[in-house]
Amino acid sequence: MNEICTVGILGAGTMGRGIALVFALHGYDVLLADRDEGITKSAIAALHKRKDPEERRLVEEHVRPVAVVDDFSGCDLIIEAVVEDMEVKKQVLADLDRVCRNGAIIATNTSALSVSELGRSLSDPARFAGMHFMNPPRVMRLVEVVKGEQTASDTVETICEVARGLGKTPVVAADTPGFIANRLLFALIGESLRLLERGSAAKEDIDTVMKLGMNHPMGPFELADFIGLDVCVLIMEQLHDGLGDDRFRPGPLLESLVAEGKLGRKTGEGFYRYE
Repeated sequence: MNEICTVGILGAGTMGRGIALVFALHGYDVLLADRDEGITKSAIAALHKRKDPEERRLVEEHVRPVAVVDDFSGCDLIIEAVVEDMEVKKQVLADLDRVCRNGAIIATNTSALSVSELGRSLSDPARFAGMHFMNPPRVMRLVEVVKGEQTASDTVETICEVARGLGKTPVVAADTPGFIANRLLFALIGESLRLLERGSAAKEDIDTVMKLGMNHPMGPFELADFIGLDVCVLIMEQLHDGLGDDRFRPGPLLESLVAEGKLGRKTGEGFYRYE
């Protein structure tokens, strides 16, 4: 296994800062950056407010904000966690490719975009793979490791070993739309939307069935609000385009909520209202 000591994370939003925390708590040196320096500062401030004093100490000791991509030149592993947009990610990956040292592994936290397509932005796609953390990264134990068309087996092995060292369970997924997690999740959310739109069941009852009947911690509408309804639309559109399956079409109800700015927990209202 390639020795991974220093990890760079590009993208300091919810997922990026969460991934940074996981690595810091396991003793990795972490460089955290975002295209918007204000987001980086907010992420560092939030990480420094951890209630647990030991977690605060580890964050202060191991997480360092950086301003430019060039600062990642000495990293052993870099995880891209920017907005879920193919062209934006391609540009970011090309910038990383320019500065990364030989042998460094580059990974993407994409939840649905083609890893093979993203890998074409790199001079050596053999050292590139998906490393999809679940939200919130601190709590969720799964990491999907996605092997692109040109990803080398030792790249996959290294990422899996790193994930295990973080206390996570890695699952290797093929590079198909939605991989495993979102392919299954958004089939459920899509069918739940159809039931609601057709008046077959109330959203509360659908959520209750999945929680009490299937032992899910959250129902599909509660989970959609947690993810962010704008993110749900984006992922469902990607799945619909990639698979041509109407089960993944967002539909009028979800699209109208997003158009009204009701994006779920982060805005205080989605399918449900939040204090």
